[in-house]
Amino acid sequence: MPRLEKQKKFYVTTPIYYVNDVPHIGHAYTTVAADVLARYYRTLLGPAKVYFLTGTDEHGAKIAQAAEKNKMTPKEFVDQKAAVFQMAWDSLDISYNDFIRTTEERHEKIVIDFWEKLKTAKTPKKNPAIYEAEYEGLYCVGCESFKTEDELVDGQCPDHKIKCELVKEKNWFLRLSDFGDKLKDLIEAGDFQVLPLERKNEILGLIKTGSKDVAISRQNVKWGIPVPFDKGQTTYVWIDALSNYISALGGPKGKLYKKFWPADVHLMAKDILKFHALIWPAMLLALKLPLPKKVFSHGFFTIDGQKMSKTIGNVIDPNELVSKYGSDATRYLLLSQFGFGTDGDFSKERLDSIYNSALANELGNLVSRVLAMAEKYYDSIVPKYNVDSDKFFEFDIKTDWNKYDFLMQNLKFDEALNIAWEDIRRCNAYIDKNKPWELAANNDDEILPDVIFNLLETIRQIAWMLLPFMPQTSDKILTQLGFDPAVEKEKKIEILRKWPGIKLGQKINKGASLFPRLNQ
Repeated sequence: MPRLEKQKKFYVTTPIYYVNDVPHIGHAYTTVAADVLARYYRTLLGPAKVYFLTGTDEHGAKIAQAAEKNKMTPKEFVDQKAAVFQMAWDSLDISYNDFIRTTEERHEKIVIDFWEKLKTAKTPKKNPAIYEAEYEGLYCVGCESFKTEDELVDGQCPDHKIKCELVKEKNWFLRLSDFGDKLKDLIEAGDFQVLPLERKNEILGLIKTGSKDVAISRQNVKWGIPVPFDKGQTTYVWIDALSNYISALGGPKGKLYKKFWPADVHLMAKDILKFHALIWPAMLLALKLPLPKKVFSHGFFTIDGQKMSKTIGNVIDPNELVSKYGSDATRYLLLSQFGFGTDGDFSKERLDSIYNSALANELGNLVSRVLAMAEKYYDSIVPKYNVDSDKFFEFDIKTDWNKYDFLMQNLKFDEALNIAWEDIRRCNAYIDKNKPWELAANNDDEILPDVIFNLLETIRQIAWMLLPFMPQTSDKILTQLGFDPAVEKEKKIEILRKWPGIKLGQKINKGASLFPRLNQ
């Protein structure tokens, strides 16, 4: 499986999170995935060629209502909530380049500029891209969007379990119905990728049934960005929010925009896919701006088989996981258990078992065993070895890197992690087969140094595979092997992956156990 061709740059985004709530495990899942991609591409391309954006969505009726309920101004409320999200991401080692907030002046300026351009923009069918009209429909305050009768369950929003309000008001509309054919062509040609396949088919199905024009302003919502040519209207929160992907780059004239746009991938949960795969690209086409290369929609979490719900009380705070397991283990637990594009169940009861078996027993124990043997048999010095011995280790690692790159670049995070774990298990089997303790007892000076060397070098390679997922653990392993992680990260990827990378006579620094076992 050949490695995919390198890109010149990489721009990854999360959705910006609505601050009427606190961060939960679903937010963390998307954000950790984006961070893994950013860290992977920084190693592959260099830090200067990668941009990772996240942030908070801070306007709308729900925010104003929540602020009033808490006896705060909307700005005071969103300032407090944005800080909570930033602290949560800090605890998970999220290495974003920028944290955009929709209440920032730099963002509002670009949204107003987009409005001015949309006023004179045309659709692919040469009609005005936006128009003013009166609309009456069922509006879900929870979603901050209109719903059709077909989307309701027993007259209620299926996501928020509340009755929708009948709203009648004059708004500005995006003529989404004129963009369907163009979007269909772009999606089917692969010029605008919607992934995974199930989600692509979902969007093509929506286009086939006929995309309805969408209201992009609100008449009675005061906490929002004003429509510049209609002071009685404010910007619909989704038009406001989607614009962040460009406003954070300084707008279409910004230096960062010229360097990083179009986005290489927008990540989001499947419940907000239609905003990213229909409304956002239609808006960009109207503005004559390039579309993102890819939108990737991941699945939903269930918790012990049940949908996350405040009513049930099973919403998981990622800070609780970090407090118990640490940042790296939490990141591993989030991304290793099921495919990124699928729904999956997250069981608190299984977490201790997974932590102990995969992290403490397999990874942690391997590193401890090998460094202890290097200390015991060679005074923590990398021994002289025969470069022609056990070439299968070197061959397998090179093959594994090819698989790993393919999986990472296709967002198959659980399978990429499994590549590293196959190497961990191969090392443990290699120890059991060669029995270094018996070789040492027999004063072997031919096979034993090769065994210890192969193990040390394979662990070094594993550390680089783990870096995007478990950055602290990767750094600890490299430090224990006698490297300065900061210096190593300045090297080109070809040097980092070269076999061997560990040197004869290099000093090993045996440290504490990476993942102490938990008492279950």
